[in-house]
Amino acid sequence: MKKVVFSLGLLIVCAAPALAQEAKTAATQADAPASNPDAIKFEAEVHDFGTIPEGPAAEYEFVFKNNGTEPIIIKRAQTACGCTRQSYPTTPGSPGKTGSIKASYGTQGRPNAFTKTITVVTNVGTKVLTIKGNVEKAPDASVPSNTSMIKTH
Repeated sequence: MKKVVFSLGLLIVCAAPALAQEAKTAATQADAPASNPDAIKFEAEVHDFGTIPEGPAAEYEFVFKNNGTEPIIIKRAQTACGCTRQSYPTTPGSPGKTGSIKASYGTQGRPNAFTKTITVVTNVGTKVLTIKGNVEKAPDASVPSNTSMIKTH
């Protein structure tokens, strides 16, 4: 009798996570956006800043048009790291209308080349926008350094 109860208990413990995983997968699939990538069309999905100075933020506005038949709702726009910021419209974009997503890269303390992405999730699909460039290091100080050969004590 103990073996039967133990076997039943073991079966329940092993089967419960598998059943819970199936329910979670079904919920995730229900949240997935409809796939219609042509409904939202960006003028450009990649922007190259070229060489920019260290200090001020590098900003760009990605403009898009709703080519679909239903309003576009931007559910979220997620940046790859904390050095990149974004802002996007929170109201639905009507068919035929344009909107924009603003991207800003903080250059201070980040010299060298960079490539950052913004993943935009909408009710019609997902798009990945990219900003890239090269940050030129700012001068260390405005006072000229002493390059003379004479030693001072």
